[in-house]
Amino acid sequence: MTDPVHQMLSRAAHWHADRGLAVFPLAPGRKVPAVAKDWEAAATTDHRSIARTWREAPYNIGVATGPSGLLVVDLDLPKTPDDLPPVEWGSRGAASGAEVLALIAADHSVSMSATYTVTTPSGGQHLYFRQPSDQQFPNSAGRIGWKIDTRGHGGYVVGAGSTIGQRHYTSAGTLPPQALPDWIAQTLTAPDHAEPRHEPASVPRHSDAYAMVALTGELDKLLTATEGRRNHALNAAAFALGQLVGADMLDEAITRDELISAAGRIGLPRNEAERTITSGLTAGARHPRTRR
Repeated sequence: MTDPVHQMLSRAAHWHADRGLAVFPLAPGRKVPAVAKDWEAAATTDHRSIARTWREAPYNIGVATGPSGLLVVDLDLPKTPDDLPPVEWGSRGAASGAEVLALIAADHSVSMSATYTVTTPSGGQHLYFRQPSDQQFPNSAGRIGWKIDTRGHGGYVVGAGSTIGQRHYTSAGTLPPQALPDWIAQTLTAPDHAEPRHEPASVPRHSDAYAMVALTGELDKLLTATEGRRNHALNAAAFALGQLVGADMLDEAITRDELISAAGRIGLPRNEAERTITSGLTAGARHPRTRR
């Protein structure tokens, strides 16, 4: 383990375990699990196990939010210029998940409390909070507000120190995760919330080897696409993976990010790639794949 990045990732995995955060390996440079079956069962704080695993490869770090007792609030940014906030938030000047969350806090007459925070390569933020002792929240998508998802029981986030391309997940400060604010818990449980209701975000845990192999295969094919065929290859990959998203075998956000990253590596302009990916994923999801 002489590579500096490899050493840094190993240290980061141990750093998380020191703080009681259960980790498991993600594929190097990516967001998808590097374990064949149940990634949540593979999550651990055992330093000997972590040392053995991260000795093998420069794995990115997955933080299993359920075993870690966490609810992570994921604050995202718009993906494209056309990705505009609903009127409810746009009329109040919000242009990101962080700004929407600040407005919701103001509506509850509180300010955002400081907690352990990780900045993502796209400029978003992961706010780490401790789950309440009397209520365990699952994943959610858009339940709190525009560009705000959560990861709780059944979910994971990419930990600090991980890399996507040349960009890093970074943390600042040593403040540990704080208790989940009551107003966030109330927003998650409010029966008549103004935001559209979404089903909880699905992150496959069991028997996901088939989907992971399919994801890797489609990305590998895309990366070999020749000039003049690149956009067609991207659309085909997005359609095929959209079928797995529609079958609840792959997480849409992770799949989209992987496709965007691969499209950038073969030289496709981001705006063009995002349009193609959205079209392909949407079409594929209308025809969910069934396991033979």
